[in-house]
Amino acid sequence: MRNWSIPAGRVFGVDLRVHLTFLFLLFFVWLNEATPHGTLEHPERGIALVGIIFVCVVLHELGHALVGIHAGIPIKAVILMPIGGVSLLDETQDTAAAGANVRRRDIRIALAGPFTSLLIAFVAGSILAAAAPEIKLWAQPYVHSSNLPRSFVWCNVALALINLLPAYPLDGGRVLRTFFSRRMDPVRATRRAVSIGQTLATVFMLAGLLQYFEAGASPGGAWLAMVGFFLLLAAQLEERSVVFHSVLETVKLEEVMLTDFTTLSPADTLEDALEKAVHCLQDDFPVIRGGDMVGVISKQKILRALRSEGNGYVQSVMNKIFEVAQRKESLASAFRKLNSRNLSIIPVVEDQRLVGIVTVQNLMHSMSLLAESRKSRQSSLDTPDF
Repeated sequence: MRNWSIPAGRVFGVDLRVHLTFLFLLFFVWLNEATPHGTLEHPERGIALVGIIFVCVVLHELGHALVGIHAGIPIKAVILMPIGGVSLLDETQDTAAAGANVRRRDIRIALAGPFTSLLIAFVAGSILAAAAPEIKLWAQPYVHSSNLPRSFVWCNVALALINLLPAYPLDGGRVLRTFFSRRMDPVRATRRAVSIGQTLATVFMLAGLLQYFEAGASPGGAWLAMVGFFLLLAAQLEERSVVFHSVLETVKLEEVMLTDFTTLSPADTLEDALEKAVHCLQDDFPVIRGGDMVGVISKQKILRALRSEGNGYVQSVMNKIFEVAQRKESLASAFRKLNSRNLSIIPVVEDQRLVGIVTVQNLMHSMSLLAESRKSRQSSLDTPDF
């Protein structure tokens, strides 16, 4: 989620991140509306137009978020792109739903975004038509920095129509994936929907460039090519997510857990604990008393306690509430436990005996290697032999 995106706050419990394609959009607006001499008469209007598109995308995604919360599947985070958002759903909140109920729920969440955008466009257009008819809602160009109120209306319309296309990860593509999932597993369904999205993105880019050059620098062709470019990037983000989640479900904890790790005792002083932490690569430590695990503690917590309270004992600052996992559990199960309590370490046990640990630090490192391995293996299987 953090690649090529920056944090933009939290709304309704949803972490928002802005993809750097918004900077490309700003450059595109400047290029598309510049005079023959290469200057923009009102650069602040170009920035305002990009801001309007950003607001439209945020409102669109809030429509998804509100319906997701109502359906019991809140959205945890969204990467905002000029054509919409790539969402991470917190599916740990609803493990009882299955089959047709899941498909209906997913369709409702997917269609909430386009419905929200169309509703906003209708309300804003009605107000502008009644209060400011000189804006001329039906005049071209529909989206241009010279008329920002009209652009707000048509940006919402365009966002809704674009997201109704059956191209994953657009909302129409999510509906298409839901239909695919009726007769294949979710990973294969998502892969097929992503492939369709990548194909449509390529078609948009080629058609837009062709129209742009044939029609003499046509703005419509430029916008179409840009939509295709953004769609291609979004599809690649989702493809990585598919590989990631396929690994989550199939890899067992025993394949990635750390078996050579350092433990602490509740009777250790914080200075002794810090000394041990300095000589190992761990950031989180299980606390053991007589063979039984009684808590966990992180390097950061040790440092904070030393700075604020001075030297003390590990027992006084360790977390006594923690989750454990079995070595045969999947990575998906581990992630659910990590997310449910915002943990950074999960001890792995067998017959009530500590046999390993899984930390966020080693998990992300292992996941990246496993994902690349699965992707390479899948590519080799998809390549025909001659």
